[in-house]
Amino acid sequence: MTVFFECTYDLARHAGPGIPDANAPLRLHRLHEEDDLAALLAGAADEKERVAALTALLADRPAVEVPAEARHLVHVRPPLLPAHIGDALVSGFMMTHNVKIDADTQDQPNWFVKGLGDILRVPGEPLSVPADAVAACEEAEIVLVYVGDAQGIPRYAGHTFGNDLTDIGRFKRHAGHLSYAKLCDAGIAPWLHLGPPPRTATGEVVIERAGGQAWKGPFTTGSDAIHYDVAAMMDRLFAHRSLHRPGRVHYVYIGADRSSFHGDFRTADGDRVTIDVTSHGVRFQHRLAWAEPAAGHGGQEWGQ
Repeated sequence: MTVFFECTYDLARHAGPGIPDANAPLRLHRLHEEDDLAALLAGAADEKERVAALTALLADRPAVEVPAEARHLVHVRPPLLPAHIGDALVSGFMMTHNVKIDADTQDQPNWFVKGLGDILRVPGEPLSVPADAVAACEEAEIVLVYVGDAQGIPRYAGHTFGNDLTDIGRFKRHAGHLSYAKLCDAGIAPWLHLGPPPRTATGEVVIERAGGQAWKGPFTTGSDAIHYDVAAMMDRLFAHRSLHRPGRVHYVYIGADRSSFHGDFRTADGDRVTIDVTSHGVRFQHRLAWAEPAAGHGGQEWGQ
């Protein structure tokens, strides 16, 4: 078992192996309340140990067969999402891919924070876009998942794929506003791959509007497509002790090559974005939902 997922079923937490077929029965294992899969994986030295530890735990947990007609009662979760949302940090790097590199490239790409664990959205859930977004676009990316060990040092647990939804129009208008541009929800696939980050991952994005295809384009990502050494990039990030906390789960989006924005397409409220990572058999979809304008703002009293 090199891929697994977590879900809730029958009011309890379960885990299952592999990427399930959409129309087939599911074989799940009911987890104990005290089972901490994040800590289990953080304590493993490499992929072989991660696979062995998880396989042994699931073999000791009761198996549950979910028939195909009951699949709608199974709700997948972001991989390793902790019980306390504040113990999950979602962040990422920008301008990492070779196709975006120019003569002014820095020796370490800019890093940003998207939010805490509650901004992660699994397939089928809508992605919220700020009401004042200038031009939002999808970004098909690899997501590295790290867990703080007993000393708080982030340890690699595996990777998945996601959609780093971004208000790229705001960033293009003012490069200093990257931090605001990234404050959109983040799509994430629930299937955690226990091996090292892929050297190459390819696929396509399809955007539907009013029931029809509005835009389609390919993407290529992975360490071979990235200008930087991914391991060194992560080592430099996690050298900062402010990111060290036992049990904290880090979801790090490591950048995209191109998006619909670069194809002169502009997304709109209600669009459905499907990311199909064909090289890895991973497919997930989200609807874009523009938020309602806020009634007030936190700084209102300062003007009184």
